[in-house]
Amino acid sequence: MTTRLNDPARRIGEMWSAVMRRQNLVRMAIRRTRERVVRRFSYVILLRMSWSSIERYASLQWRIRSLFNRRVRWNGRIRYELGRDLYELSSAKRLRTQSSSAREKLIDLRLHVGRQRDPDEKCCPDLNEVAATLARQIKALHVTTPGRPVIVAPFHYVSQYANMYVVEVLRELLGIPSISVVSGMPRDIYGIDSATIPNIRILYTFGDGDRNGLGLRFIRSVRRDGVAVLFADVPPYTLHKYPMETVGVSVLGRPARIHNGVFRLGAAANALLMPFYLTFEKGRFGARIFDPIDLKSDDAPQAVADLIGCALQENYESCIVAGHPAMYAFSPVK
Repeated sequence: MTTRLNDPARRIGEMWSAVMRRQNLVRMAIRRTRERVVRRFSYVILLRMSWSSIERYASLQWRIRSLFNRRVRWNGRIRYELGRDLYELSSAKRLRTQSSSAREKLIDLRLHVGRQRDPDEKCCPDLNEVAATLARQIKALHVTTPGRPVIVAPFHYVSQYANMYVVEVLRELLGIPSISVVSGMPRDIYGIDSATIPNIRILYTFGDGDRNGLGLRFIRSVRRDGVAVLFADVPPYTLHKYPMETVGVSVLGRPARIHNGVFRLGAAANALLMPFYLTFEKGRFGARIFDPIDLKSDDAPQAVADLIGCALQENYESCIVAGHPAMYAFSPVK
C-alpha cells in the first residue's frame, strides 16, 4: 500500500526535476548567447577605436572598476607604490601605472581579434617599424659576425601580443619560414593562438609535457634559423620549475637574481642577445633597442641586469610583470 502511494509522488518529483533541468539548460543557453552577442559587439567597437582612444578607455575602465573591486584597486596601488619607492616613478605616471593591466588587456584583445578577423592584417604601422628596425640590425649582425645566431629578447612591457606581433613581422622581413619563441604564458587566453600566429613555434615552459627538453629544442632552433626569441627579463618568481636556475647580479645598486637560462643556452649556441622593450604612449607604439650582448662573456648577466634596471626606470608604468613584492630581489635557496 505504501509503495502504491509513493509511486505517484516519485513520478511527480521526477517530472518536476526534469522540468527544472530543462529550465536551467534554457537559462544557460540564453546567458551564453547574450554573452556571445555582447562580446562580439564589444569586439566590433574595439576594432573601430583608435589606439589613443583605447589608452584613454583603459584609464576610465580602471577608475570605474576600482570603485567597486578592492582587488583591482589595491593591485593598482601596489604597482604604483613599488615603482615609486624602488624605481623613482614620478607621481605624474600614477594613473598610467595603476591602469596598466587594463591597458594591456585591451591591446591584447585589439591585436588578437584583428588578426583573427584577417590573419594578414598589418594593423599597426608603429609595430611594423619596430620589427623593421630589428630586422635591419639582425641582418647587419649576420654580416659582421657570420655564423653567430641572434637571440631576440623582448622585455615584458606593454603587451605580450604586441611583442608577438613584432616577432611575426620580424620573421617575414628576415625571410625565414618559422621562428621559435620560449614562452611561459598559458595558451589560447583570448582564442586559438595558432590561428593568428601559425608561423611562430611556441616552446612552452608552462604546461608542456616535454619541458625538460626545451633547452635542446631551443638550441636546435636558433642554430637552424639563425634567430630565436626568449624573454630574458623574466622575474624568477614566475618560474614553474624549482630549484630556481638563477644568477646573482645587481639591479639599480641592489642585490638581485635573474634567470640564468638565456646565458646557459646562449653560450652553448655561441649566440648574441638583442634586448629591447616596447613603449606605448599617446596612442603610439615605440621601442628602445639596446646594443647586442655577447652571451659567452663573463659579464653578460650583469649587462642584462643593467638593461633591466634601465627599462624599469624608463618605462615601469608599462611593465607587465610589475607589482610583485619580490620582483628580482628574493632568496635563491627557498
